Amino acid sequence: MEKISWPEGKTFAFTVFDDTDRATPGNFERVYDCLRDNGMRTTKSVWPIRGSPNHKVGGATCEDPEYLAYIRELRGDGFEIGFHGATYHSSERATIARGLEYFRDLFGSYPRTMANHASLAENIYWGDARLSGNRRRAYKLLNFRGLCFHGHREESPYFWGDLCRDHIDYVRNFITGDLNTLKSYPCMPYYDPERPFVKQWFSSSEGPDLHSFTRTISEENQDRLEAEGGACIMYTHFAAGFQDTNGDLNRRFKDLVKRLASKNGWFVPVATFLDYVRQQRGEQVIDATERARMERQWIKHKIRTGGVS
Repeated sequence: MEKISWPEGKTFAFTVFDDTDRATPGNFERVYDCLRDNGMRTTKSVWPIRGSPNHKVGGATCEDPEYLAYIRELRGDGFEIGFHGATYHSSERATIARGLEYFRDLFGSYPRTMANHASLAENIYWGDARLSGNRRRAYKLLNFRGLCFHGHREESPYFWGDLCRDHIDYVRNFITGDLNTLKSYPCMPYYDPERPFVKQWFSSSEGPDLHSFTRTISEENQDRLEAEGGACIMYTHFAAGFQDTNGDLNRRFKDLVKRLASKNGWFVPVATFLDYVRQQRGEQVIDATERARMERQWIKHKIRTGGVS
């Protein structure tokens, strides 16, 4: 696929989609201070609605006034606010609709980007539904958690596919271990006719916690991303150890971000980046051959990492 020329004479593009898992006031803000101080603007996802206090993977929601105030501050500073589900546990259609409307009330528009969260029953085209044909059967045999997801199933109380299609522009799917996301998934963002409730899919690069994130954005990988003129969307959880209990930011992360920011990169939120790629290339509709290639690549990556991304 034809190489993209980045705006303003920039050499490459870099951004982050931060899944909000376990983020609470006091355990992630220094990360965003660092990004902001280095001229980077990325995407911070949220849960709009407060959930059950007993759920094992929780975090702050937009019903927490202190958290919401900080999220609004980020938005005012040019960060994008994305969607990670209505709340941190499974929600039926009415709750999801309420979460989307509350998001719009808070931020003036529906979320443009989203990522499915862990094991929510309403995840859309998730689990084995991410795959087709023999790849789907192989996935089931490998038994990656063995969960079922219903967001795209019209007969389910967890169905919200039409709401996703009508309100959200970009949904995250496959992950790669390569910092150059666009090299691994050159068609992104793309429409998949077999999954019509998602307008456009995007992919990202592996970095769910501090260790994996800093490994992926190592000096060597940064230099290669720049040399290739590529683009990266990092997948991560900035509440997963980037900031310690004293509020100090990890030194290795800070140094790598500073080094990356010193390069001639285009550092914009996920939706801004994807809009630009679509403008340059036009709409991409994948066919069976490209779908199979991406699915095989992702299964290999999943086997190597054992992750749940």
